[in-house]
Amino acid sequence: MIKVGIVGGTGYTGVELLRLLAQHPEVEVEAITSRSEAGVRVCDMYPNLRGHYDDLAFSEPDGDRLGACDAVFFATPHGVAHALAGELLERGTRVIDLSADFRLRDAEEWAEWYGQPHGAPALLGEAVYGLPEVNREAIRQARLIAVPGCYPTAVQLGLLPLLEAGLIDAGHVIADCKSGVTGAGRGAKVPSLLAEASESFKAYGAAGHRHLPEIRQGLTDAAGVPVGLTFVPHLTPMIRGIHATLYGRLVGEPGDLQTLFEQRFADEPFVDVMPAGSHPETRSVKGANLCRIAVHRPGNGDTVVVLAVIDNLVKGASGQAIQNLNLMFGFAENAGLTAPALMP
Repeated sequence: MIKVGIVGGTGYTGVELLRLLAQHPEVEVEAITSRSEAGVRVCDMYPNLRGHYDDLAFSEPDGDRLGACDAVFFATPHGVAHALAGELLERGTRVIDLSADFRLRDAEEWAEWYGQPHGAPALLGEAVYGLPEVNREAIRQARLIAVPGCYPTAVQLGLLPLLEAGLIDAGHVIADCKSGVTGAGRGAKVPSLLAEASESFKAYGAAGHRHLPEIRQGLTDAAGVPVGLTFVPHLTPMIRGIHATLYGRLVGEPGDLQTLFEQRFADEPFVDVMPAGSHPETRSVKGANLCRIAVHRPGNGDTVVVLAVIDNLVKGASGQAIQNLNLMFGFAENAGLTAPALMP
C-alpha cells in the first residue's frame, strides 16, 4: 500500500482522481490540497464520494505532508507544479503532473505557448512523457511524469501506427477534434455556461492551440521526421468526451490497415481497435480509461481516416495518470481502472 497526495483537488481532474483511487487496491489518499477550500471535507464538496473519503479534508499545500507521500499528483493549472515538483523530488516523492508544465521538452517553446517563463527548466531533461503505449519502460523508472493532454492522447494513439510504419505523408496530417465542456476546467467561464454551449457547436484555436506543439512533438518522435499538422479543436454541447477524426494521405500501397492497427495495439490494455467499418462513440468510453479506434480507407483511395474516442477526464487525464502510477510502482497496469464505461 502506498500513500499519495493530490495538489489541486477541487477541479474535474482532481475529483476524477479521487473517484478512481477510491477503488484502487494499493493506494491510500493521504492529502488533498486546495487553498480556497481548506478545511472542507471532500465528501461535503463531492457527495458522490461519501463513504469513501469521510475523514479526508482539503488542506493548504504543505511540503512536509506532501513530501511524506510516495507519489503526488498535480491536478493544477499550468505553472503550479514548477514551484513544488523539485522540492518533492528531493524528498524522494515521485511526481505525476496532469498539467502542461513538463510536456514540452523545449523551455522556450513552452514559454511561447503559455505566456510565461518556464519555472523549472532543469527538470525537463528527466521528465518522462506519460503515454504508456509509447514510453512504458521509461515510465517504470521515472521520478517525474508529464501526463499527456486529452487532445494529444486521442490524436497520437490514432496516428501512431501509420506514422511509425511510414504509411502516410508526414508533412500533411489533419486532426479534426471535438471535446466536451469539461475540457475547459471547472472554473466559471461564460463560454462554458449551459446557455452558451448548449445547442451550439464551434471551432476554436484554429490559428494555434496550446496542445499543437505537444501533439506535433509526439508525432514527430513516432515518424522520425518533422510532422506537418493541422489541428483544429471544437467545443461540443456534452459534458465529457473527445472525438478525433484524423486524416492522412497514404504513401504507396499500405496493405491491410485494420491488421496494422490490431497488431500495433494487441498488447495494450487500454486501446480497443474496433472491427472494420466501425464508428466509435464518445459515450462508449464515458468514465473508462480507454481509447477506442476505428480505421477507414474511403473508396479504397489514397486517404486514410482514423476515428479515436476517449473520455477527456479519464484516459485523457486522471485515468492515464493512475495508469502511470501503476507502472511506476510495479502494480498491475489496470489496477483501479477496470470499471467498464457508463451507459447511457
